[in-house]
Amino acid sequence: MNPTELPFAPLSGIRVLDFSHVIAGPLATFYLAQLGATVMKMENANGGDVMRRTEKGRQGFVALNAGKQSHVVDLGNPEDLARALELAATCDVVVDNLRPGVLERFGLGFEAIRALNPKVVYCTISGYGRASADVAGRAAYDHVIQAATGMTFMAGTEDDPPIKTGFPVVDSATGMQAALAILAGLRERDRKDCAVQLDVSMTGAAMQLMYSFACEALTSGTSPARVGNQGYSGSPTADFFATRNGWIALGANTPRQLMRLLEVLDLQHVAVDPAFFAEPLDPDSPVSFVRSVDPARLKAVLAERLKTLESEDLERRLAPLGVPAARLRKLGEFATEAMQSGWLSTVELQADDATVISPGLGFGARAHC
Repeated sequence: MNPTELPFAPLSGIRVLDFSHVIAGPLATFYLAQLGATVMKMENANGGDVMRRTEKGRQGFVALNAGKQSHVVDLGNPEDLARALELAATCDVVVDNLRPGVLERFGLGFEAIRALNPKVVYCTISGYGRASADVAGRAAYDHVIQAATGMTFMAGTEDDPPIKTGFPVVDSATGMQAALAILAGLRERDRKDCAVQLDVSMTGAAMQLMYSFACEALTSGTSPARVGNQGYSGSPTADFFATRNGWIALGANTPRQLMRLLEVLDLQHVAVDPAFFAEPLDPDSPVSFVRSVDPARLKAVLAERLKTLESEDLERRLAPLGVPAARLRKLGEFATEAMQSGWLSTVELQADDATVISPGLGFGARAHC
């Protein structure tokens, strides 16, 4: 889809020179393209972006790069380098997620481009950030950053081995963080009429994903306990439970929510049992997270009842009562159900012979003029 065809194009007229590949950088510039920017993707002459050659074919590449203009470039060729410099001199944004130092060696680093383009917004994306001199040049991948930042010791329980999040969560978060930084950089450029240098790192994005825990760790040096599938609130009734035909996630965090859950489970007596609560549950008490005098026993009582029930029926019955609940689905199940039910606004991406259905920007927008 061209920028002129987009229903919401606040970046129309913005030109982006994109020296990025794989996931994090291309996702950042994908958002910019989907917001109306003209993105010129500079791909090396030796095969281009590696995502063109994944085992699943070109769909992965299209999902990240649809709507961009692809330019084949060999920076070792004087003519190609001159063309890249010419584009950099006229662009609003330059994005670099190549190995730190590569573009600098060709005279395409921030200082060189700023000399040509005094109001450029220049965004570098790397594993550890350009400011961290001792590790700035280290190569990084998603799972390596998950390991380095402690993320792999957040999932599971204390006796489990490290657990990687099952999708490239840090790559995706880094792309989102870079897109946000670039938008802020464009605003600052216009506000101060100057160049802006942005340093986005995968480690920084990982810390943002773990924000509240990261604040605690930075403040006190402590690491959070591994609590498995229990919800962030710490309430024993916010967890995953096995049912007769699968699993269900419950979020009965407050006394009111838990009392309604207990009604559905025909366990109303638990709400007033001193074996579970020091004071009987009160639906009209100030909102707070549920705490039990014996959380393990409370969870066991719920688990025993839930394993006799069906997850779909529980989800349906709890929803109108205001009790957060969802049966555990695989991604393909949710995608199919979401499209059939209209839960998501999707975008069809096309390039050459590949078509991809994308969740787009992840938010809705409409201008009222």
